[in-house]
Amino acid sequence: MDRRTLAQLLSPEGWMLLAQLPPYEEKQALQLAEGLRARGLDPDLVSGALTQSRLRTKARAKFGEFADEMLFTDAGLEQATRLVVAARHARRYAEAGVSYVADLGCGLGGDAMAMAGLGLRVLALELEEETAALATVNLRAFDQAQVRLGDAATFDPHAEGVDAVFADPARRTRSGTRVFDPRAYSPDLDTLLGLRTQVPNLGLKVGPGIPYTALPSETHAQWVSVDGAVVEAGLWFGALAPEGPGRSALLLAGGQAHTVAAPGDADARAAQAPAGDLGAYLYEPDGAVIRSGLVARVAEQLEGTLVDESIAYITTPTHRSTPFAVGYRVLDSFDFGLKRLRAYLRTRNVGRLTIKKRGTAVVPDQLRQQLALRGENEATIVLTRLRGKQSVLVVDPL
Repeated sequence: MDRRTLAQLLSPEGWMLLAQLPPYEEKQALQLAEGLRARGLDPDLVSGALTQSRLRTKARAKFGEFADEMLFTDAGLEQATRLVVAARHARRYAEAGVSYVADLGCGLGGDAMAMAGLGLRVLALELEEETAALATVNLRAFDQAQVRLGDAATFDPHAEGVDAVFADPARRTRSGTRVFDPRAYSPDLDTLLGLRTQVPNLGLKVGPGIPYTALPSETHAQWVSVDGAVVEAGLWFGALAPEGPGRSALLLAGGQAHTVAAPGDADARAAQAPAGDLGAYLYEPDGAVIRSGLVARVAEQLEGTLVDESIAYITTPTHRSTPFAVGYRVLDSFDFGLKRLRAYLRTRNVGRLTIKKRGTAVVPDQLRQQLALRGENEATIVLTRLRGKQSVLVVDPL
């Protein structure tokens, strides 16, 4: 979005247009654009307004009704923290007793909004001019939040007088390619970790695929999932980490929060759960549990074992309730083979098949085509290894 288009959107005419647009639908966008231009509206304003309408519709999954009063870019929305997670971040700072937070790489301002909403004073620093301008718009309701154009890599906490820092480094290249190596973040992870010498109360949002070897042993590293999807990992230091060093998984779903944790060095290897024979029930741990290396902890809670030493499926002889894994009743199991599986499903008149997999190279869509099922019944199968053998588990979701 160029400066002219942004200025048009922020004008009374542009803001009114945004408010009057109907819910965005791709099929109607072209016709709507033609109608607006026919009314004499500037083509750039029409294009910018429809782009924002599209992004606002997409952003509701992260920001709820607040999205209707915000401005976005595609890249900024992609990296923006979901409001329910940002609220968790903000709570850490509020409960730590800090008063002035520097949000480095603030993006569109989602985390700064959550912090300011709890009464914290926030200095939101952003390197990209366009993004900083949008963050200023998004934070307009919070007098205690200031957006500044600047480079997080050269930020001086002492000079600004902040007593805590939050940073969300860019994890995509300019072409949009996702970056997995913490050394390639912008700013890189080591630069951000160096801020601890000046401000012990440091929080960093990092990619959930970060290896344990990249973690300082003294951090509390928490992986977060929302409705079953892993969305981030956070590294917390000082008063922001009352749990102490270690790793944890935070699961947010249905308005509830559940945490499982293991104290100790954050960079330690994950504990290994024992493997055992397949029982009557199968459990698939949440992705945050797997990423945080806490499968063994959940297996212990369930009094279960792994179906294979290298596979994150837990099996138990009896039903157990847990928020940390999705459960299934095991109906049948046998060695994997295309002909045998096809015959098994056709005999049971199965036409709709849900395929879960872990530890196998089978591609579910290709397998469905090869099975060519035409029945009326529905079934769920799990393709995995049982004690090293490629196997099929027929299951029923609990």
